[in-house]
Amino acid sequence: MTPAEIRDEILDILSEIAPDEDLTDLDDARSFREQMELDSMDFLDIVMELRKRHRVQIPDDEYGNLASMSSTVQYLEPKMRDIVAA
Repeated sequence: MTPAEIRDEILDILSEIAPDEDLTDLDDARSFREQMELDSMDFLDIVMELRKRHRVQIPDDEYGNLASMSSTVQYLEPKMRDIVAA
């Protein structure tokens, strides 16, 4: 997957987890928690959805890499490079 495809996938996951959030003005550099009403369970749902959809394993000690859109895409790019977008 390309960085743009990964970003789109994260937006899709976020829209499922937080359907009432407006994601159109999401600032990729700011943390998700600063911009959205996400709690720790929502964050865990993101990790679980990535595992379910793409078999991407994210160790607990690396969850901090998923703080913002830009850090998430950068972290996931090598892990998802060989995945073909649906």
